[in-house]
Amino acid sequence: MLLSNLKDKKILLVGFGREGQDSFLFLRKHFPEKSLGIADKKEFTELPPETQRMINTDNKVVIYFGSDYLKQANKYDVIIKSPGIPVSALKPYRKKQQTLTSQTNIFFSNCPGTIVGVTGTKGKSTTASLIYEVLKSGGIKAHLIGNIEQPVLQFLDEATSDDVFVYELSSFQLETITQSPHFAVFLNLYAEHLDRHGTFKAYAEAKANITKFQTENDYLIFNESNEYVKNIALKSKAKPIPYVPKRKKNAPFVAAPQPVFLVAKLFGIQKEKVEKTLEHFKPLPHRLQRLGTYKGITFYNDSLATIPEATISALDLLGNKVATLIAGGYDRGIPFHVLAERILKSKVRNLILLPTTGELIWRELKALQADQKSQHPGRLPDDFHVKTMAEAVELSYQRTPKGHICLLSPAASSFNMFRDYKERGDEFKNLVIRYGKKAHS
Repeated sequence: MLLSNLKDKKILLVGFGREGQDSFLFLRKHFPEKSLGIADKKEFTELPPETQRMINTDNKVVIYFGSDYLKQANKYDVIIKSPGIPVSALKPYRKKQQTLTSQTNIFFSNCPGTIVGVTGTKGKSTTASLIYEVLKSGGIKAHLIGNIEQPVLQFLDEATSDDVFVYELSSFQLETITQSPHFAVFLNLYAEHLDRHGTFKAYAEAKANITKFQTENDYLIFNESNEYVKNIALKSKAKPIPYVPKRKKNAPFVAAPQPVFLVAKLFGIQKEKVEKTLEHFKPLPHRLQRLGTYKGITFYNDSLATIPEATISALDLLGNKVATLIAGGYDRGIPFHVLAERILKSKVRNLILLPTTGELIWRELKALQADQKSQHPGRLPDDFHVKTMAEAVELSYQRTPKGHICLLSPAASSFNMFRDYKERGDEFKNLVIRYGKKAHS
């Protein structure tokens, strides 16, 4: 949506987290006299003090906070929705003539530079970060924005046609877009966020928007080994650039490097520069992050592994050195059959299981072993059902042999026990260090 089209419209910002605040500051800068509505399901008093101050010092703001935050939504011409707000939540309150848009839409419509959009169920933050570092090494004026916790509108006022924006795009950001990036990178597609999107089909459709509005002048770099991605790519008008992901076992990051090389090639950056950047890249936290070796045990924090495929990938990369796997978390209805098969084929000796999906993983393992004795002759790992991360870490020190790996890779999200995957990963890391420093008992 062009900025000029917002000039005479009544605007409501729905969701006032990081993106909502960025949208507010951007609009206020461009429309200093405009009355702006802000709606959020949090109570006003729950907001951080600096956010409260931001609102209190602006006398042209109308606020709707608390459980009835959407009741007045139909008074507005334009709703700018934050990614955290489901479209379904707005449905009962919207009127026909209203425009529903987002930060992503506003950025796409007003950006004078080039956008490289990156999406996928897993690996998008690392891939986007790698592309950004590679472009920078090639002398390009690159910026890393989007789902990687970098709101985008703050970049618009300074942006020129020379700028390249590497935009990490989540399904929540993609579900309402009406434009696609010039370069789209589509990594993979697995069942995820079904609690938000309702069905895998709806989730896949949101992700497919990264290429839906591309033209024959645009480019789609896609993983052709993922059937869902391949089928979406077949319908795209963009120039197709397929790849098959291959990862080196000792690579310092989880994501496959092929799309990074392909983007670099499109920008005329030499292969040697890409290789050098990959070599020096520091992995992002909570993504197969090596925490160190304590009491002879090497610990890995893979808290962002919120789906079975991510845990399988971690087991593939770390190999037979993984003696202890800590898994389990919030149940979003995702099946664990394929993960159970991979665990049975692994050398994992200890399975430390967190509520509630830990129980489901164990059930799946027992059923598989009972049904397919010939295919899975190996014995089941020893199972430990724990209620806290502290119990999990204490057990991992007791049970993991020296010279082996203890891997936290939950295959589920964290919301039943933690605020998010970061809090879960940080707690794991802190406990590993704390127990690691304790004297041998």
